[in-house]
Amino acid sequence: MKRGKCKNIGFISTRLAGMDGVSLEAVKWADVLEREGFTCFYMAGELDRPSERSLLVEEAHFAHPTIREIHRECFGTEVRKRAVTEKIHQVKDRLKEQIYKFISDFKIDLLLPENALAIPLNIPLGLAITEVISETRIPTIAHHHDLFWERKRFLVNAVWEYLNMAFPPHLPSIQHVVLNSSADNQLSLRTGISATVIPNVMDFDHPPLPIDDYSCDVREALGLADDELFILQPTRVVKRKGIEHAIELVSRLNMKAKLIISHASGDEGYAYEQRVREYASLMNVDALFISDIIAERRGRTDKGKKVYTLCDIYPHADLVTYPSTFEGFGNAFLESIYFHKPLVVNNYSIFAIDIKPKGFKLIELEDYVTESAVRLTREVLKNPDLVREMVDHNYELGKRYYSYSTLKQKLNTLILDCFGA
Repeated sequence: MKRGKCKNIGFISTRLAGMDGVSLEAVKWADVLEREGFTCFYMAGELDRPSERSLLVEEAHFAHPTIREIHRECFGTEVRKRAVTEKIHQVKDRLKEQIYKFISDFKIDLLLPENALAIPLNIPLGLAITEVISETRIPTIAHHHDLFWERKRFLVNAVWEYLNMAFPPHLPSIQHVVLNSSADNQLSLRTGISATVIPNVMDFDHPPLPIDDYSCDVREALGLADDELFILQPTRVVKRKGIEHAIELVSRLNMKAKLIISHASGDEGYAYEQRVREYASLMNVDALFISDIIAERRGRTDKGKKVYTLCDIYPHADLVTYPSTFEGFGNAFLESIYFHKPLVVNNYSIFAIDIKPKGFKLIELEDYVTESAVRLTREVLKNPDLVREMVDHNYELGKRYYSYSTLKQKLNTLILDCFGA
């Protein structure tokens, strides 16, 4: 991959920090690119990357007050006020200046927008990136995680011309990457854009580190008794994660257990979290929401509580639940395979099309909890030999199909297309 003039790669997104799927995959891509001799730089509205390689631009964040105001005025309605149009272009122009500064200051040879040209959480940012690419013809690999038509909340809007222009843009210097074959098909049908499919990956060539002195007290910190099952739901609390199914499954197991939910609600509001809390109470399931002690790095909360990473949490889980109704791919799926954990998964569309045919051994749901799924889950939780057979088989498949070596090969092809041999 160390060829051509490409030396510096510039990642751009609304947020490149924390444990959301976009940020996590961006880290993996940067890891692979850095191993191949490239230098990665970052521009976003929230960053936890090295400051000497970063440009923080607050208006790039989807949570910036001005961007939130624009979002409210543009979605859920079909008419846009003239003042909103003017505001969009004012912010877009300011963001363009920052993108040009980013390219100039860090001598960027290739842009890598992470989801900023796919999901319209920040319309001015998408427009700004698109115009810069059009004006400079800078080589670009656009990494699309969530396309706007996959989310119902974006389909009633007053910005169709912007969505058609920039989410994503059809420009000759952009190579498009999607996570699954369905997104590839829809992108081609709707826009005429051809994409490369690169699924999410894990570093399967390097197995997870064993539990150390720092993380050995996770069960104690979560208040789990010695005879209590640790069932992990390693996702944000948003509706499409189908957390009710995990609650129902735990209830029907009739086994002493806690359901541990790792992440907060994020950018989709808190109404669903309240629903999940109420449902857990109705089903007499002990559900713990632990996002306050989960972070990308170890440390302490303001109140002195120990903070763990997901890598600290996974090894202690007896079972992982992942009953999502829709996913672009499924980071939690791969994480569970990587950490050798038995997994309950809903047969969501991308799983059915792209993942299931690979032959993973899992506990499957078909959009609701069945008695057969409950029985199989009980058997798995009581049979260590069966667990070992399942997780070892799954790890080998993960290594074959979803490793860093797969990502390296795909990126190699894309960069060759940008710069030649």
